[in-house]
Amino acid sequence: MTSPTDSDPVVRQVIRSRLIAITDQMRLALQSVSGSPTVTEASDFFTGIYLPDGSFVTMGHQVTFEAPPVGSLIRHLLAKGTKLKDGDRIIGNDPFIGALHQNDVQMCAPLMVDGELLGWAGVMAHETDIGGMDFASWSPKATEVWQEGLRIPAVKLVDGGELREDVLEMILAASRLPAQVGLDIRAFIATLNVAAERMAELSHRYGKDTVLSVMHAMVDDAESLMRARLRELPDGVVRTRDFLEHDGKKDILFVIDCVLTKRGDSLRFDFSGSSPQANGFINSSRAGLAGGVAGAVIPTLGFGIPWNEGILRPVEISAPDGLICTAVPPAPVGSATVEAVWTVSNVVSAALNRLLFASPKYAHRAQAVSSGTMATFNLSGRDRHDKVFGLHLMDPLAGGFGAFADHDGQNAAGPINAPCPSIADVETNEQKNPLFYHYRRLATDTGGPGRRRGGVSAEIGLTVSVPKAEALVMTHGAEVPNSIGIGGGLPGGLVAQRFTPGGGAETDLGPKPGSFPITPADLFEVTWQGGGGLGDPLDRSPQDVLDDVRYGLVSEVEALETYGVVLVEDGRRVDEAATSAARRGIRAARLGAEPGTLPEPVPVGEEPVEGAVRLADRLIAVRDDASGRWHVRTLDGTVLSVGSTRWREGAHRFRPALPAASGATLHPDLTVTGWADPATGTLLAIDVHRRDQEPFHDIDLEPMWRRP
Repeated sequence: MTSPTDSDPVVRQVIRSRLIAITDQMRLALQSVSGSPTVTEASDFFTGIYLPDGSFVTMGHQVTFEAPPVGSLIRHLLAKGTKLKDGDRIIGNDPFIGALHQNDVQMCAPLMVDGELLGWAGVMAHETDIGGMDFASWSPKATEVWQEGLRIPAVKLVDGGELREDVLEMILAASRLPAQVGLDIRAFIATLNVAAERMAELSHRYGKDTVLSVMHAMVDDAESLMRARLRELPDGVVRTRDFLEHDGKKDILFVIDCVLTKRGDSLRFDFSGSSPQANGFINSSRAGLAGGVAGAVIPTLGFGIPWNEGILRPVEISAPDGLICTAVPPAPVGSATVEAVWTVSNVVSAALNRLLFASPKYAHRAQAVSSGTMATFNLSGRDRHDKVFGLHLMDPLAGGFGAFADHDGQNAAGPINAPCPSIADVETNEQKNPLFYHYRRLATDTGGPGRRRGGVSAEIGLTVSVPKAEALVMTHGAEVPNSIGIGGGLPGGLVAQRFTPGGGAETDLGPKPGSFPITPADLFEVTWQGGGGLGDPLDRSPQDVLDDVRYGLVSEVEALETYGVVLVEDGRRVDEAATSAARRGIRAARLGAEPGTLPEPVPVGEEPVEGAVRLADRLIAVRDDASGRWHVRTLDGTVLSVGSTRWREGAHRFRPALPAASGATLHPDLTVTGWADPATGTLLAIDVHRRDQEPFHDIDLEPMWRRP
């Protein structure tokens, strides 16, 4: 019999809001009990509520990578037929079951009401050390997964409300930081206890069936909204590609290749063209691939939609086993989150934003890639009290945000996969760890140049305040500009890692220096990647460039060489005539022409042809009234392709020079190709690709005008 509350829209909305509030109460419980700075000060964790089948109904706004993994743990338990009872708390961290890497310890709890399963609560957080051959469980030396951190498949840590101390002791014995990990695990238990109590209260007030019905409806509604949004985007194929350098042993270049096929209300991501799994620790498991896709899909297309499993239901992921993003044992996967998983998120973000650019309704939301890597810094040793300490620095979240079509990217705003990023104050880090900062500041010239500039990244210089410690440093993106621009925008700056020993000369560390000692006399410095730019830098307002220079975001050198803006009076004023001449010269150089022979380009703005559809900043699709065929042309009228969106066929190809921040240490196997309007020299796109491969057509759309 149906309860009167089942169909009451007010009650159902109250339950929806309560479920979201419970998820946030889980966050508060976790942060209140945890002793880990990655949880208490930063945002590398996840809380959520799940349906009985493992579909997530709610999630916090911390790391979107981490939405699917706890669901994988739940589905693993269901597939095994694990007998569950009220008060059970299951722990795991196996990347080949559901975690992103071993450091991401996860726990779930069956939510039992009157002896029946209502759903699940889940929590997950990065632990600084979970064992393995090197501190932080990230080992550049690892050749197989068994050399990395302890793998916990799916074990009852709390059995019917009773903590299994022996299991906890076994887990803590593997860690170099047992006190910190132990406190976090107890924080997980507290978090799940809060969820269980609140969900029981909610069910007893409104009825279990009503609450479960609302949970299902939340996911179904999100799916309906997501499918409706997808139908507003053009059909077709988008191809994007990004690179990882160095697997911890050799500076080999690895590729993450994504082919997105959009049909109606569904998306299919094919990663089959990606590199085979590596010998080093940069791989991700299939769970990491799913996390990387979710990490970009949810924030890019989920605006205005409740964030739950419904957003991902229209998404299919295709890739064979054994790739760098679908690694199988014994492949090491210790650094998956900051290597392969992160790069998957980059290519998915780049593909989706090309679809948004080609949609009249959402073109203003199109965005370049944000903060394309996270350069990690871990520190271990003994503190001033001779106690073992360990640190996983979260400052690298302060990379630059990608530029949007209608505004610049935010500075030090972080990656797209962390919607609410946070890092500790300098003083907090120095108080809790033996660190001393020389500086933490915004880094000039790191934002990708464009009509809209990518956000600049932050940078730090630090040392230690104890006689000696051990640093573990690694990244990708020191030789690959992962924060790719869009529509002619240039990539954000590369990661730069430098080390100056006491009394010695500065050394460029490159992408994977690994472990090395550090003393108070030494200085470690790192600059992170900025966000990609959008549109031709020569289309940026000279006044905006002047403001960037005044605020220290862009140097006068880049203002002149990349933006073509001439500043006078010690950088206080734009010389309009000289700027116009400089920009004509840069456009002419792209074509190998004389500056005086080129016409002035049409300003970027409203489309000059009624019914035109924008494909990128200076590319539009227009229908020929006589033939009825559609063609792609530039704003200045140059026809580049007819009957398809493969506009590179008619564009002028040239070899650009990237600014020093994004091209100074480019991997030797990479090169850059630019594409310009053959008539005016305006920049249409920048492709970063392997030297031994040709650039590919990134968009092959079947625009909305072809639909009946």
